[in-house]
Amino acid sequence: MLIRRETPADIDAIRTVTNLAFKNGPEAPLVDRLRADEGWIPEFSLVADGVIGHVVGTRGYIGDDFPALGIGPLSVHPDHQRSGVGKALMHAVLGAAEARGERAVILLGDPNYYSRFGFRLAAEFGITPPVPEWAPHFQARLFGDVPAGAFRYAEPFNRL
Repeated sequence: MLIRRETPADIDAIRTVTNLAFKNGPEAPLVDRLRADEGWIPEFSLVADGVIGHVVGTRGYIGDDFPALGIGPLSVHPDHQRSGVGKALMHAVLGAAEARGERAVILLGDPNYYSRFGFRLAAEFGITPPVPEWAPHFQARLFGDVPAGAFRYAEPFNRL
């Protein structure tokens, strides 16, 4: 499976796969807004095999100014779910994050799924979600020491 950075030619296909994966939820418009945000990091927007899947990581912060990578959404075309596409995208984005010196990767998702990638509940590290009700699904993977504190996603997440 080929995992690569998104290109401008992929944007429509990313929007389509995200809409299909999330049943036309707010995730595809979120990705479009993230591209225009200062938190956008092109190296962390990855696609799989002709855009059958996509993952994005954007700049977030723990506390006032400790940089962390916020992952999501992770989208896989329904016809390709449970075939390893999401797993490959997660391994690729985590490898890129570690290689670029990120010390914390944060996401909101199913702990049963993301624990296989080394994620643990963020509360174990003293990292709190922007919405308290997210705590049972709010997770972190650390590559180094990080401070405790509230996590803040890139600004477009505030409009969900």
